[in-house]
Amino acid sequence: MKIITISDTHGFHKLIPKSWLRKADTIIHSGDITSAGYIEEIKNFLVWFDKLDYDNKIFIAGNHDWGFESYPEKTKELLENYPSITYLQDSEVVIDGIKIYGSPQTPYFRNWAFNCARNEQDGLTYSKELISTYWDKIPLDTNVLVTHGPPHGIGDFVPYNGRGNVGCESLLAKAYNLEKLKLHVCGHVHCGYGENFIQHVNYINAATCNERYEIVNEPILIEI
Repeated sequence: MKIITISDTHGFHKLIPKSWLRKADTIIHSGDITSAGYIEEIKNFLVWFDKLDYDNKIFIAGNHDWGFESYPEKTKELLENYPSITYLQDSEVVIDGIKIYGSPQTPYFRNWAFNCARNEQDGLTYSKELISTYWDKIPLDTNVLVTHGPPHGIGDFVPYNGRGNVGCESLLAKAYNLEKLKLHVCGHVHCGYGENFIQHVNYINAATCNERYEIVNEPILIEI
């Protein structure tokens, strides 16, 4: 299966050059399809995504995509109008024997959508449930993992304000325990864009926008 990966388009998806959307079987968007998650923004993305020439079109929400958290029934009804699109929210889909699992959850940061506690101390501080409870749901036979945020130390380095590696520690531990994992696609940390091949797994931060929310990073194509 050839997979092309994008992420963090923040409503600017129509500015992606057509030449960047290379031929593949599947396109995966790993969240932040909008700027603030308004229903009209989501609809605008779905209209565009639906028309793309790929057999399989898969996406998850991100921390900007409030509509999926705040108005789940409305977004569910909207998605029903686009049967060619698969939306994953702590759920899976199997295509040609390849199990793809997606989750929008990210460690707490300024109380955005789908924010969870990174650890027990964060849980007490922010009254959020532990993010590891979501990672526990990931099936052990997952082949392709799609999360909005990156695992700790991989595609997560922020070089300013002394932040450093901001990825999720428990997500990294989970990924390392998935023996059949071939590909982990994420975004969220725009400056972490790129590929890392570690222990037979291709980790891709597919953030399409840079830190100034400009479409500058070309979609990454991989075959598994």
